[in-house]
Amino acid sequence: MKDLILTIDEIAKFGLYPNFSPTDKEKLLEKNLVKIYSLYFEIEYKFDETDYPEFVENEYSEIRKNVTNNFPDFGLYKTRLDIKNINDSSDNGMGDAIDDLTDVILDLLEVKWRLKHNSLADGLWYFHLIFPSHTQQHILDLLIYMKQKNE
Repeated sequence: MKDLILTIDEIAKFGLYPNFSPTDKEKLLEKNLVKIYSLYFEIEYKFDETDYPEFVENEYSEIRKNVTNNFPDFGLYKTRLDIKNINDSSDNGMGDAIDDLTDVILDLLEVKWRLKHNSLADGLWYFHLIFPSHTQQHILDLLIYMKQKNE
């Protein structure tokens, strides 16, 4: 549990602070994205049936602005919409590394909020809900983008 919160904090810094400039920030980001990915498979939860208050979303535009300041060389990238359809060369899409990181941060901030304000069970349940349905794809796309950007 402690690792989860610490890793969320390490990733969230890039969206919460406009000029976060640690040494090797891309390497630090990559390390923590891989760590959060791994934690998904290690953490178990019990569903909490308590009716908790809803999370008030963070301001997307402010977090995106901070991510843009912290990673000014991140940008758009080409992606395949259906990677299993190898015969359709027109099946291209466009991704946005800034949006990927912004969405990951927003998802993780809600996990942390639920852990702190609702319950351990609610926070871990939400992590297991949001990760495979949203966060995971953004992490994978961002890691691939970072790898290819630096080749």
